[in-house]
Amino acid sequence: MTFSQRLAAAVRQKKTPVLVGLDPRLELIPLPLQTGMPPAVLLERFCCDVIDVVAPLVPAVKPQAAFFEQYGPDGMVALGSVIRYAREKGLLVVFDGKRNDIDSTAEAYASGILGEQSAWGADALTLSPYLGGDSIDPFARTAIERQAGVFVLVKTSNPGGGMFQDLRVQAKPVYCHVAEFVQSLALKTKGVDERYGQIGAVVGATWPAQLAELRKIMSNAWFLVPGFGTQGGSAKDVADAFDSDGFGAIVNNSRGIIFAHTAERFKKYGEANWQRAVEAATLEMIDRLQTETTAGKL
Repeated sequence: MTFSQRLAAAVRQKKTPVLVGLDPRLELIPLPLQTGMPPAVLLERFCCDVIDVVAPLVPAVKPQAAFFEQYGPDGMVALGSVIRYAREKGLLVVFDGKRNDIDSTAEAYASGILGEQSAWGADALTLSPYLGGDSIDPFARTAIERQAGVFVLVKTSNPGGGMFQDLRVQAKPVYCHVAEFVQSLALKTKGVDERYGQIGAVVGATWPAQLAELRKIMSNAWFLVPGFGTQGGSAKDVADAFDSDGFGAIVNNSRGIIFAHTAERFKKYGEANWQRAVEAATLEMIDRLQTETTAGKL
C-alpha cells in the first residue's frame, strides 16, 4: 500500500484525523516520571507512555526531531526507539525534521529517513521548499520507491511565517507558488483510483482563510495541519482542510495533548494520573473534529 492508502486506512479505522505531536520538554514532563534518569532516557519513556495512551485512539504520531537532537547521540537513540515503539503499536510515524538540501545531500536525507527499510523507519517526513524543486525531487522519488510520504511546508502556523511566505511574486503570494508545485507532485504520485498523492502540504490551522484557499489549489494533496489548540487553531478553523467524506487532512496537536495535565480543565487528574489527562484531551479533540468538520462522517 502507498503512504496515501495507509494513511486513509488508518484514519478510517480510528475514525479520526488526529495526529499527536511528540514534542517532549523536560520541564513539563510530569514529576512522577522524573526519577533522576538521564534526559534522553526520560524523553523516551515519556513519549512511549504517551504512545500507550493514544495508539488505540489516533492513526499517527509526529515526533519532533529537535527535542531529541538537543541531547546529542543519546537523544537520537531515544528518537529511534520512540519511532520503533510507535510502529510496533500500529501507528504511522511522521518524522518532523523539516529537512532539505541539494542533490546528493537530499538523497541521503530521504534514504535515511523514509520508509520502513530506512535507518529511521519513518512513514513520512516534513520538508522545507526553500531550495527549490530539484531539492524536493529526491524525496519524491524515494517516497514513490518506498511507498512513503512527504509534507512540504506551504503556509506555516507561526506568526512570522508570512515574512517570506506572503510576499507577492507575479501577482500572487509565494505560498501559492509552492502550493501549485506541491499539487503537481501530488498529481504525479497518486494512483489511478486514488484522490490523494504521496506528496502533501503543511498548512497551519492559524490561517483558516488561506487554508481554504490552498485546499482549492491543492485538491490532491494530503494536508498536515499544525496549530490546533495551544497555538489558537480550532476545529472550525481546520474544517476546509477536509473533503466531503472527512479525508484529506491530519490535524496535529502536540502540547495540548501530551502535556494536558498542565491545563486547568484537566488538573483534576493530578500529575500522578497524567496519562488520563492525555486520554481526555485526545478524546476531546476527536469529538470537536467530529462535531465541527466532515471528519464526523468517518
